[in-house]
Amino acid sequence: MKKININILFDAWVMFKRCFIISLRNPETLLTATIIPFFLMFLFSTVFGSISDAGDFNYIDFIVPGIILQSIGQASQFSAMNVTTDMTKGIIDRFRCMSISKSAVLIGHTGAGVIRGVISNIVIILTALILGFRPQAGFIDWFLVISLLLLMNITVTLIAVLCGMISKSAEGAGGLLMPLFILPFMSSGFAPVDTMPNSIRWFAAMQPMTPMIDSLRALTLDLPLENSMWRAFAWCVVFSIVSFTVSVRIYNRKIL
Repeated sequence: MKKININILFDAWVMFKRCFIISLRNPETLLTATIIPFFLMFLFSTVFGSISDAGDFNYIDFIVPGIILQSIGQASQFSAMNVTTDMTKGIIDRFRCMSISKSAVLIGHTGAGVIRGVISNIVIILTALILGFRPQAGFIDWFLVISLLLLMNITVTLIAVLCGMISKSAEGAGGLLMPLFILPFMSSGFAPVDTMPNSIRWFAAMQPMTPMIDSLRALTLDLPLENSMWRAFAWCVVFSIVSFTVSVRIYNRKIL
């Protein structure tokens, strides 16, 4: 049993290095992980910040969590496209001839996607600090912020891997993740939920991105968490388990 576990870890590490090197060699991936998050933060904090009302909050303090969620969703598109490319271009047939753990390929794609998402998160936070973002978080709050960001990156990347498994083309895989870029607009990411029309308010309050955004905002601005942290954690765990389980089953069925 120990030998099998060690083999899985080693295989996953090899697959992770492969996927990450592919990302480094792709200029579009680096652009999405760095330049685009920078301009998103700059655009919303300067152009829209002058015309938006977030109540008692500085608008830049208010929108940072929403833009972080958007960047995670956008960065995950490359995970979906890379998985689809592997499944359709023949590389999986080569892996079948090697003694590689079946789940290692998916874990490698997930790990590389999480790193891309974390890079985007760092770029957004640094840009926000330059533009006037002033968090009030203490040490424990920052620990929870980092933990939640890591969990959200893992969750979204696993969803992206699943989309890559079920898609027949790289372009289609990226398109399946478009809701992850749109949903933050229909949450508490860019406007308080209680200011929205009744038809949208219910959806915004119930959808999974709202407790994630509310948790990040509460932690960074030293606000009451209420039950948002537990809801965010529950959503992430459920989506992660379902996405990974279904992805492994589809992967196993396709390579048999």
